[in-house]
Amino acid sequence: MEMPRSEISTNDQKNVFRTPRESSADRTSGNGNHAAGTALQSRGLHLYYGQTHALKGIDLEMPERRITALIGPSGCGKSTYLRCFNRMNDMIEGVRVEGQVMVEGLDVHRPDIDLERLRKRIGMVFQKSNPFPMSIRENISFGPRMTGVRGRGRLEELVERSLRQADLWEEVRERLDNSALDLSGGQQQRLCIARALANEPDILLLDEPASALDPISTAKIEETLLQLKESYTIVIVTHNLQQAARIADRTAFFMLGELVEYNDTTTMFTSPRQAITEEYITGRFG
Repeated sequence: MEMPRSEISTNDQKNVFRTPRESSADRTSGNGNHAAGTALQSRGLHLYYGQTHALKGIDLEMPERRITALIGPSGCGKSTYLRCFNRMNDMIEGVRVEGQVMVEGLDVHRPDIDLERLRKRIGMVFQKSNPFPMSIRENISFGPRMTGVRGRGRLEELVERSLRQADLWEEVRERLDNSALDLSGGQQQRLCIARALANEPDILLLDEPASALDPISTAKIEETLLQLKESYTIVIVTHNLQQAARIADRTAFFMLGELVEYNDTTTMFTSPRQAITEEYITGRFG
């Protein structure tokens, strides 16, 4: 039986999902001392692919303006869980969700949720870089133009700011009209991060963004994420335990669709509560 949804007024919902929020520039102009609240949360979350029970009663709260890593062996439910927050699992036939999935306390499965605005607020970067077959400039400006941003000056501002945030501006500023497909793999992935940031989200979800990259490019991505967490809530799925240890503030360990353990990253990697967590992080399986 499906669990009850959160009782939040429609007016509150509209305020968050249907009214433009402050810009990235506004968010980054503060002193960085923002108190961390809960940005993303699930309560009693179950997800089924047909008869397959993929997520089993996940209760988890992830803080805002921090990096949370989701770790675990292949097929354990990490990516499925990540996609719950922007409802990308809706695109898969036969998916059924029970329980609550919340963004800043609002259940994303409410019937009056504006999915377009929800997905604008939650940027997504995938395992394989997927730049559009167009110029670097057009890759960044495409999303804002589709959502109504007009004016050459405003679009140029978004392009530069997004590329700077993704630590790519200095490398491409002289060739913005070149094809994005000419960039290296690491540059393409940072371009995809910049493209997500151009829509001025609050939350950034990354599904193994560095798994196909060399160590130097991986380090660049990690440096970028550490800078971005000052202004954005970041959740990253990774098989690279060293990566989770390097950049994540908190880490969640999934196994067979269940949340086994969740803690601050240092505690998780030095004093795990569960024996199976210790076996995984020490390489005995996975």
